[in-house]
Amino acid sequence: MNHEFLKKLPKTDLHMHLDGSVRLSTLIELAKESGVELPSYTEQGLRETVFKDHYKDLNEYLTGFAYTNSVMKTREQLERISYEVAVDNQQEGVRYVEVRFAPQLHASKEMDIVGCIRAVNDGLLRAKIEFNSRSEVKDGLEPPFHYGIIACAMRFFTPAFSDWYRRFFEMHHYTHREKVFALASLELEEAVARARWEEDIPAVGIDLAGSEAGWPALNHLEAFSRAQRHFLRKTVHAGEAYGPESIYQAITDLYAERIGHGLTLLDPAAVQSRDIRDPEKYVDELAGYIADRRITIEVCLTSNQQTNPAFRDLSNHPFKKMMDKKLSVTICTDNRTVSNTTVTKELHKAVNTFNLTRNNLRNILVYGFKRSFFPGRYDEKRQYVRKCMEYFEKIEKEYFQEKSLQ
Repeated sequence: MNHEFLKKLPKTDLHMHLDGSVRLSTLIELAKESGVELPSYTEQGLRETVFKDHYKDLNEYLTGFAYTNSVMKTREQLERISYEVAVDNQQEGVRYVEVRFAPQLHASKEMDIVGCIRAVNDGLLRAKIEFNSRSEVKDGLEPPFHYGIIACAMRFFTPAFSDWYRRFFEMHHYTHREKVFALASLELEEAVARARWEEDIPAVGIDLAGSEAGWPALNHLEAFSRAQRHFLRKTVHAGEAYGPESIYQAITDLYAERIGHGLTLLDPAAVQSRDIRDPEKYVDELAGYIADRRITIEVCLTSNQQTNPAFRDLSNHPFKKMMDKKLSVTICTDNRTVSNTTVTKELHKAVNTFNLTRNNLRNILVYGFKRSFFPGRYDEKRQYVRKCMEYFEKIEKEYFQEKSLQ
């Protein structure tokens, strides 16, 4: 299966950070307009100094976010970047995308959290309307483009993270910092619920991001309980840089329906708790629990390679073991710009590294559509998934028939 075929297929991206997916040309232009200093003002220069193909560690990987977030401060900037992200996805066959971001990093006295969500939606909606106005979509020959917005709560933060976080700390000067983290997540959840139910924005769910070690998911229980009551969907970064216990916390304490990364899920050696006497049995039971409930793992191959030396050789990645365990997995980009990748590139890596069959590929793609937090009714989602997979079968038939005739 080559790149051309994979690009044509209808795809999803359920784990993509907006601030990690800014076009370099846009970053340069907005930085010049805003007086933001960059290490280079050419795309090649930024690829050599900041947004590399390879990073020495996670800290170097995260350096680029300081630059992208510096040009995501106004409604116009957020709208433009969101529009371009949607267009970039459309151009490689992605028909459904969930854009996640932390509005708290962009909010200010001029634009609150709901205002940030509204600006991102304006950009995504404009791209959706343009794409779905194409004749082939209107005539039913191709599936339309849809999207959802996921807001990221942070396991921890400091006043230096953003102006909003600085003011939030100042307003809770006498409160224990872990309680402050919990209150910030609760404030975010209420804003997302308001955007969803009062403004009819497809703000479909919330996420929990940030360092896992020392910052347990349980601190954010109230926010995720409220999300449950507001019918918001839930995904959690877990098992990326901590043991499988972090994944267990995410699905039992926070009701996570999907797990971001989940790298340690099947690794007994990664178990941290001394109370777990049989790590191998623990991870086997945990994997069975997740498989039985179709909790989906959002796999991000390139970013895992770039942030974890153990996966420089991609064949060491647990993705194949996840497939063997019949887990629900979907391939995602994480950060299109920071990782210099696309969904098509990620699929190409997966197919060629792990010798996936076309049936494997079909399952991965259908899980992406089925396990999405689609903003419409369930019957609308079923119809949309069916249309996308019928289009998959059409492309597959055309491509491989053509190849067999050559």
